Amino acid sequence: MNSPAFARPPSWRIARPRRRHRLISLTPLIDVVFILLVFFMLASSFLDWRSIVLSAPSAGAASAAMEGALLVEVRPRGLRLSGRPLTLEALESRVRSRLADKPDQAIFVKPAAGVPLQRAVAVLDRLTAAGATRLSLIRDRAR
Repeated sequence: MNSPAFARPPSWRIARPRRRHRLISLTPLIDVVFILLVFFMLASSFLDWRSIVLSAPSAGAASAAMEGALLVEVRPRGLRLSGRPLTLEALESRVRSRLADKPDQAIFVKPAAGVPLQRAVAVLDRLTAAGATRLSLIRDRAR
């Protein structure tokens, strides 16, 4: 039964090809992570975006709309409310008290030449925080 003639010598073993361990490339993984990073950076918003509704008075209704309205002038060196200089905080408190008496008060904001847009938007933002709903942005006719 078990004769030495039928025993397999070690040289008769079937040579199996050696398995090579495959190297995992990290390049596709890095590409996918980078694409996801770019996608989420573009899809995310890190700022608090709010809209400010402005109305532009028509030429015929401008004189009627300006009667009794507050005029806020945004100047390079400060603010003026109806010709009187004041700070941004004082403007907000005065407008808030005025809106308590007259909730539909019209407010015109007039930025002067050379005033950065961000400063005018900051004034508009403070006015909406004070409760103003009828805001109009007017421009200087001289420009």
